[in-house]
Amino acid sequence: MALKYWLVIGVLGIGWGMSFMFNAILLRELGPLSVSMGRVGFGALGCWIYVIGARLPVRLSMARAAGLLGFGALSYAAPFAFYALGQQHVASGVAGIVNATTPAFAVLVSHFWPGSERATLLKSLGVVCGFAGIVVLSLPVLQAGATSEFWAILLILCAPICYAFSLNIARAFRDMQPVVLVALALTGATLSIAPLALWREGLPVVTRPETWLSLMVIGFVLTSAAFIAFYWLLPKAGPTNMSTATLIAPISALVLGTWVLGEALLPEHLLGMAAIFVSLLLIDGRMFRRLLRVGVEKDQPKG
Repeated sequence: MALKYWLVIGVLGIGWGMSFMFNAILLRELGPLSVSMGRVGFGALGCWIYVIGARLPVRLSMARAAGLLGFGALSYAAPFAFYALGQQHVASGVAGIVNATTPAFAVLVSHFWPGSERATLLKSLGVVCGFAGIVVLSLPVLQAGATSEFWAILLILCAPICYAFSLNIARAFRDMQPVVLVALALTGATLSIAPLALWREGLPVVTRPETWLSLMVIGFVLTSAAFIAFYWLLPKAGPTNMSTATLIAPISALVLGTWVLGEALLPEHLLGMAAIFVSLLLIDGRMFRRLLRVGVEKDQPKG
């Protein structure tokens, strides 16, 4: 894959790592479902501003509209709600590390998905290593008997599972322009989460300037702009490569959580993140294939 595409993936990873910090700020004033509703709502608004400004055509049948409603709920509303629900009990850095298991789940789902990528030995080892990282990450809360934190980690794990399915489902919409796709999907996400959020948490009341700022950044920048770039690059890079944006996300989530929010950084966090990083390198595979090739070349007789 071209270097410019990897640079885009790197920027996306940094931005999505920042989203966990903004989630923590939003949860000081809003409920978790309202956080999801606000993010997808502002995200949809940003995309529609672009679509209208660029005069992009929007044509779709009722069947496709219904499909996009479900796709938006799976890809945006549900994962964002899972993150916010879990972050009521665990630090933003922990949520960022758990999010890094997306490639492992993507490998599993893609292996059984018709016409998608099959899991190789390296990728299978990467999946095992990724799950080992989650076990290491969960050890402190299990040893402390903090059942709410353990269940919060499991709840956050539902978000990468949603992403793994949506990465493969997205190929059914690859004939659509990415901006239109994201605008419609985020609109579907807003329509699916809004009734639940208003029923459970009532009409959101925002009084703090940092809440408004966080909503603007997480909605317009980290959702609208980020996912437009994501779906523009997805056909060029493939589902598994795109999911490696999560290699960067836990680093920025940990750094910002510790530096800005004052969250505790435990050795288990670093060990769990290290295991997941090895998982991502195994799934990518290129470094290990290069090392193997160098070793074979050294063993070959010269002359």
